[in-house]
Amino acid sequence: MSATLGPVADTGTGAFARSLLEAEELVRTAPHVRDDRDLAEGLDYLAGLVKVAIGSAWASDPTDPHFARPSTMWTKMGLDNPDTLYFAAQISGDAEYEVVGERGTAADMVFQVLGGSHAQKTSPASHLAFDDRDFPIDEDGRFTIRFGPRTDGGPGYYTLQPDSSRLLVRQTLSDWTTERPGTVRVQRVDRIGMPARQPGSAELAERFTRAGRILTGYVRTFLEFVELFYLDQPVNTMYAPKLTPGGLATQYSSAGHYQLAEDEALVVTVPASGMPYQGFQLGSMWYVSLDYASHQTSLTAEQAGVDPDGMIRYVVSHRNPGLTNWIETTGHDRGYLQVRWQRVSEPLTPDHGPTTEVVAVDDLPTVLPFHAEQRIDNTAWRERIAVRQAAVADRMPS
Repeated sequence: MSATLGPVADTGTGAFARSLLEAEELVRTAPHVRDDRDLAEGLDYLAGLVKVAIGSAWASDPTDPHFARPSTMWTKMGLDNPDTLYFAAQISGDAEYEVVGERGTAADMVFQVLGGSHAQKTSPASHLAFDDRDFPIDEDGRFTIRFGPRTDGGPGYYTLQPDSSRLLVRQTLSDWTTERPGTVRVQRVDRIGMPARQPGSAELAERFTRAGRILTGYVRTFLEFVELFYLDQPVNTMYAPKLTPGGLATQYSSAGHYQLAEDEALVVTVPASGMPYQGFQLGSMWYVSLDYASHQTSLTAEQAGVDPDGMIRYVVSHRNPGLTNWIETTGHDRGYLQVRWQRVSEPLTPDHGPTTEVVAVDDLPTVLPFHAEQRIDNTAWRERIAVRQAAVADRMPS
């Protein structure tokens, strides 16, 4: 692929344009692209990554950090969890940072420090990962924690490594309608009260170049990631629960990929664990969530119908089976499956994990032991979707 980029081809916007062309080529030649729908979804995915890459490059000054939202409905990547709000800030391992926040009522709030970036050849390394049980929170739900190079900072102080570069916060909701996310802000301690530094033209040109590296890094990383952790699994199966790749010490996951004909359903059966958070979702072959606002492509244990035997039976299918736990494929005959458990206090075993079975949609009444109890009519289904749409709109302004 070639293009005429003009006199700035080697720096700034020219460098970014070259990276964008490279990223588009990676999308167009991805192994799962079969038809125009696959390509259209890939280009939409690429547009979201462009926004994330530029936003990341412009929020890359660790002297003036701010939390940005890397994954939203319009900027999806890394099989984003529909139940999680993601926040990210650039930091430097040789400086000290203060994070002030209010806990809210989300099922889980997790902090993570990464080193390196997706612009490199490997995924970022996880240096630290902990949840809100690890630091003091006052009776009003407020907290202050610090990150920096010191090793003797005391409670609520977390030591950074020299190459620490990114601070992430995840807030996960189990009940979209009643739980409220908290607030977080980050500042570099020695810059509090001081004006932000104004970049010059050379630095702005470098930001475009960095955005390009981030963009191609994201595309490559996630295409390779699924080959390692998903596609090695037999189709329509899921592996036993294990610690989620990426260093999250209190999160387990079980994942796989599906492929279904029009008249088939995949029944995914998993115990309702009673843990603070348990959720199930589908993802497209671009390794991003499906439309979770206007379609039921995910369910938490709180949202799902739990059978009298304590099991949740998700029904993944193209056709509407008239069941509470129908997980819509939205026309995707293949994609990814994932169960997550968060705020886990002890190791999970295969007994906690899912089993899968491919059946005919017409056979569901005889296959599901509590089929009658899980029936839902069109009016009640539409009400479920309306609740999802309102909840997503309330928590995810663009």
